[in-house]
Amino acid sequence: MPEPGPSPSQSRLADAMALVGARTRIAHSEPHSDTTGDLTPWLGEESRAVAGPAASALERILRGPSGVGTTGLYPTRREEPPTPREPGTPVEGTPVPGLYHHPVAEPDPVRVEEISHRIKRWAVDEVQACPPEWEDQFDGFSVGRYMVACHPDSPTVDRLMIATRLMVAENALDDCYCEDHGGSPVGLGSRLLLAHTALDPLLTTREYEQPWAESLQSDAPRRAYRSAMEYFVQQATPSQADRYRHDMARLHLGYLAEAAWAETDHVPEVWEYLAMRQFNNFRPCPTITDTVGGYELPADLHAQPEMQRVIALASNATTIVNDLYSYTKELDSPGRHLNLPVVIAEREGVPDRDAYLKAVEIHNDLMRAFESEAAALAAACPVPSVLRFLRGVAAWVDGNHYWHQTNTYRYSLPDFW
Repeated sequence: MPEPGPSPSQSRLADAMALVGARTRIAHSEPHSDTTGDLTPWLGEESRAVAGPAASALERILRGPSGVGTTGLYPTRREEPPTPREPGTPVEGTPVPGLYHHPVAEPDPVRVEEISHRIKRWAVDEVQACPPEWEDQFDGFSVGRYMVACHPDSPTVDRLMIATRLMVAENALDDCYCEDHGGSPVGLGSRLLLAHTALDPLLTTREYEQPWAESLQSDAPRRAYRSAMEYFVQQATPSQADRYRHDMARLHLGYLAEAAWAETDHVPEVWEYLAMRQFNNFRPCPTITDTVGGYELPADLHAQPEMQRVIALASNATTIVNDLYSYTKELDSPGRHLNLPVVIAEREGVPDRDAYLKAVEIHNDLMRAFESEAAALAAACPVPSVLRFLRGVAAWVDGNHYWHQTNTYRYSLPDFW
């Protein structure tokens, strides 16, 4: 009996990889990105020497088509750099000194205003996730500015609303189940499981389907999860929806680990904390960048270990950004909040300032690893959907930092400099 040939997905990947030959590793370079999240600048002179003809082919693909009628393919591409601020105009927020990041252009104010209006109407009227006493906090979160900054290539406001609803739903659950608004580690597993069925519906007998369906209206997180997911699946492919459910399960697993430590008053080792943060992190957000962009990264390409490494590194780095910017906010909150500087200080016996600065270094190492892995994958597999997805993830990383830096309503930096 003849040996079976490769599956269609294996064949597609093999064909893609053959475009540039064996995978090219571009390590120890100093990559950077512009405001579009383009990967082209990551291939400097040294990298081109290593990559050879593959790099030249990659640059042509990354540049994409040019000429009359092709500008619309790149809605965030600029022929000229962004207009600088007027002299004397203060930049909102201060970046963490020494933090490796890329500044971005101000998000489109028209889109920001429209998204902000729509999401508040959804949160207040449609899912009742924002009572009047939380309104100032909701407005201060600036979710419209956040999502427009993170998804600059989204073709429509409707697409941007996919990410915005999911972001608000995730934060509603975090606040109500884990954090400020009634959250507790006690019984968290049961609450998370039932909320997860709003994303991954329960399949049961007719007798018990009705009480389950009614339970989805019982609290703000479940109402928000159910509604946001319904909107999402209308514009996502089945594989994109399943990918998101998987990453939300990862997130909930990370919540449970942190809750277990809180219940036992345990401070994890630094490596244990970083393991938890690989699950309790922003991963569900960049993983939907193609849905928000109006295209699909095929499931077989998304599942490749190299792509999964890129997504995981990006998510880990952006989550450490949150630890650094929210450091003083969490210190001022009741109880002990675990974040990377706090864990380093306690487990490694160093002063708070040294622990914070070491956390900055860890972030920078993760960022450079993300960019190196992304550049290598772009060289090895220059399929248009892969390249666009990598640009989208890079844009999400940059937009996430922009939002943390500029959200002075929520965050302020410690006095360590």
